[in-house]
Amino acid sequence: MKTSHIPLLLIPLAGIAFTHSVFANTAAYVYTPIVEQGEREIDFKAGAASPLAGDSAQGGSIGFGYGAAENWFTEVYLKKERGGNTDINLAEWENKFQLTETGKYPLEIGFITELEAPLSDNAPWELNIGPLFQTEFGRFQLNGNLLFKHAFGMADENGVPYTTNFNYQWQAKYRWQAVLEFGMQGFGGMGKWNAWSDSANQDHRAGPAVFGKIALGNRRAIKYNAAWLLGTSNAAPNHTIRMQIEYEF
Repeated sequence: MKTSHIPLLLIPLAGIAFTHSVFANTAAYVYTPIVEQGEREIDFKAGAASPLAGDSAQGGSIGFGYGAAENWFTEVYLKKERGGNTDINLAEWENKFQLTETGKYPLEIGFITELEAPLSDNAPWELNIGPLFQTEFGRFQLNGNLLFKHAFGMADENGVPYTTNFNYQWQAKYRWQAVLEFGMQGFGGMGKWNAWSDSANQDHRAGPAVFGKIALGNRRAIKYNAAWLLGTSNAAPNHTIRMQIEYEF
């Protein structure tokens, strides 16, 4: 693809993705189960969080994705995260599988796998997997995802064995117009999958979100979504601002 084909709007966002790094949780986005075969995309994500105590966190990523099959979308990312005085560089390989035929059942189901590899010395490997769900009621679209994340490789700073943690995502949006939809997003972490943390140590965030798709012709489009998430638990940051912009071609 020639650089001239990329809308100028996206060029400054590439800088955002690399100069403003994020907590992994802060840069997270809501996965959806639908796959479009042959679709290619350049994907930018960025975000920032203001914790209750201590330093803020920033981060972002840039990725390239491809609809390799009717039910398989694969994407690779370069990511940078910063929390306090720690910078972490990462590479990620994401694979999404659509398990139901689009529109055939009331509930669309998919499955996500993510393998995250450290490019720095101060981070473990991480594997994130889980089912994805989506349903529609008129102009409303609802999504809910159940995710299981396990870190492995180098030991953490306290020498504590890594565990498998349970996280969730949800989204509700109203499809008002293609270029502007609005709704809510939520993200959370419960702690160990088989022994949830007490409520004071769980991470729950939710808030308003906007979405949209701007068609450019010849199968090209810009898709965006952004959210302002408020911490609803003691362990969550007060405020998280996250965004995602995709150039599809």
